[in-house]
Amino acid sequence: MADNKNRNTYTIYDDNTIGTVQIADEVVAIIAGLAATEVEGVDSMVGNITNELVAKLGMKNLAKGVKVEVKDNVVQVRIVLNIKYGYNIPDTSKAVQERVKGAIENMTGLEVSGVDVGIADVVLDPEK
Repeated sequence: MADNKNRNTYTIYDDNTIGTVQIADEVVAIIAGLAATEVEGVDSMVGNITNELVAKLGMKNLAKGVKVEVKDNVVQVRIVLNIKYGYNIPDTSKAVQERVKGAIENMTGLEVSGVDVGIADVVLDPEK
């Protein structure tokens, strides 16, 4: 089993006949980061992590710009993004909230109480 000394882990399934399933908060943050970068209008996570860079840099970098708090199987997420110029910030933020909430709940079974979105920067298209 992986060393979980320096990681917060949460039991998301416990069956005495088979065993337990635990998830690290970093995994929840990665799920949130992936979901957010899939939304049209999102340029990147803070730190310029995009879906294209994930293949090169690895999944753990997607946790940058995401803060996850889990208490009693309920998740509160704070995510900070760079948005593309020309996209409606409230609409894009709402799409991020819905995508992140759905991804976390579907993949982990944890309940998401809220997804707070911060916009750190507006990125201009270099081709324009």
